[in-house]
Amino acid sequence: MTERIYLSSEILAGDVEVIDCVPRNDGRYSVRLKSTLFHPQGGGQPSDIGWINEVAVVHVAMEEGEIIHQTTAPVTQGNAFARVDGELRQLYSRLHSAGHLIGHVVELAIWHPIKAHHWPGESKVVFKAREDAQNVSAEDIQVICKNFITEDLPCKVTQRDDGLREVSFGHFTPYLCGGTHVTSLGQLGDIKVQAAQMKKGHLTVYYDVV
Repeated sequence: MTERIYLSSEILAGDVEVIDCVPRNDGRYSVRLKSTLFHPQGGGQPSDIGWINEVAVVHVAMEEGEIIHQTTAPVTQGNAFARVDGELRQLYSRLHSAGHLIGHVVELAIWHPIKAHHWPGESKVVFKAREDAQNVSAEDIQVICKNFITEDLPCKVTQRDDGLREVSFGHFTPYLCGGTHVTSLGQLGDIKVQAAQMKKGHLTVYYDVV
């Protein structure tokens, strides 16, 4: 199984070992690495893209329990140099961390986050009401989020003995998460809470980072 360096390191470039490279039916190639810097699509987050040597990595996904790097051309087996697109990684990390922060803030109003989607242009967090849940507006959420961003709460990542991973900011209760994040909330910049909509007992908060 591929060692997942991206879970415990912010390194975006380094030496890797190509285990194999197999042609795909869509014209791309499936590349397996001994260890990877690339975050695969999942957990509500898009995959990293980048390069192995000079070959473009255009998508990374879990396929039958293996991390597969889809490339535009074949990659030679053996030692190689991998680079993650740092600008996109930072954007995805900001969106994911912003989603966590919104989750924490709305939980303060007695709502329980049940799912999230952290893609550019379509980010949202969905909540289910708990007993005594309070009314919240997009404006309220944004103001409280900005206060915590100003405090620059640090991110803490904990790898549990059972293999699961927890991510928290400051004093907030951690969420189980396999995604990438900013090192502290000050790196988020500004959150734009676009809407907070109720439908069939669920509250959906739409947002972006600017």
